[in-house]
Amino acid sequence: MKKPVYIFAFLLLFFASESALAQLSRKSVKKNNKRISSYRGKKEWFGKEKRYQTLGIALNAMNYYGDLAPKPDQFSTDFSLTKPAVGIAYSHRFGPRYTLLGSFMYGTLKGADHESANANDLGNGVYRYQRNLSFRNRIKELSFVATIDLYSNMATYISRVKWTPYAFLGIACFLHNPQAQVPQSDLNGNPLPNAGKWVNLQSLGTEGQKSTLLESDVNHGIKSYKKFQPAIPFGIGARFRLNEMLDLSAEFGFRFLFTDYLDDVSQNYVDLGVFGNDELAKAMSYRTNEIVDANLLTPTQTRNGQVYDLLPGYGQEHVDNKRGNKSNNDTYFVTSIRLTYILGKTFHRAKFR
Repeated sequence: MKKPVYIFAFLLLFFASESALAQLSRKSVKKNNKRISSYRGKKEWFGKEKRYQTLGIALNAMNYYGDLAPKPDQFSTDFSLTKPAVGIAYSHRFGPRYTLLGSFMYGTLKGADHESANANDLGNGVYRYQRNLSFRNRIKELSFVATIDLYSNMATYISRVKWTPYAFLGIACFLHNPQAQVPQSDLNGNPLPNAGKWVNLQSLGTEGQKSTLLESDVNHGIKSYKKFQPAIPFGIGARFRLNEMLDLSAEFGFRFLFTDYLDDVSQNYVDLGVFGNDELAKAMSYRTNEIVDANLLTPTQTRNGQVYDLLPGYGQEHVDNKRGNKSNNDTYFVTSIRLTYILGKTFHRAKFR
């Protein structure tokens, strides 16, 4: 009688284990299905072996946009006054599309009414031509920008793309100091001792910054502008691979500024009497007499009793006598050609025979 009992117990245990295994199998399949449904693939990591640094040199062209441009347009410039600049750059590539770049640039900006303005343009050019202001400004700029490539490269530098467009945005600071050439004589016709030399304009306060202005003066409250200024560089470019270690980039970038005094021009004319006995400051603030017919000038008395022959609308304190346009800050544009060399890399492609 014991044999049938053993057989029955064995069958019961067998079917119970089968049921348990089936249940565990269903749970395992369900769990695996859940994992598969949420799987997004293995993320490829841009490790240290793929990152690299570059050192570059740049030849640039600089253009000025501001109050001494040919037209009262924020994007007006005189391309004949384009000036060269040079730069050096160091970059760190830390992603398949991303690079951080620090650079230093030194160059010159220039603007001149008598060269840019159209004297036959009665609507605008004649005013600028008769204003006859001019400047040069030597810029020293330090910038840090992030660039984003259109085409990515997940491999090492040796497999980077042949070319790629890119965009950049960053922060910068620059040191500037607008200058102008001293005329041959002052407003009284007396020779100036430093005629023809370039002098710094900020220290003269050509719009009354160094003077005590009356509350009724249009420029009352004006302050001296800072030579050290922040900026926001942004633009686009394209980078081309020359060989395993060299790249060539072409770049076009604007500098968004927070000053209107790249050219030392922003607000209204002030009464020449505010300059006291500083004949140089007067001559650099008002320069119309150098270019217009003397028959058009009118004797004008300043607040301190001095009399000068001036062209009506220029060199006199009045709300309508605009020397510049303070509504728009100045800007400069930089076109760059940069050659870069990849530092410290010794990888070589495998040679197959």
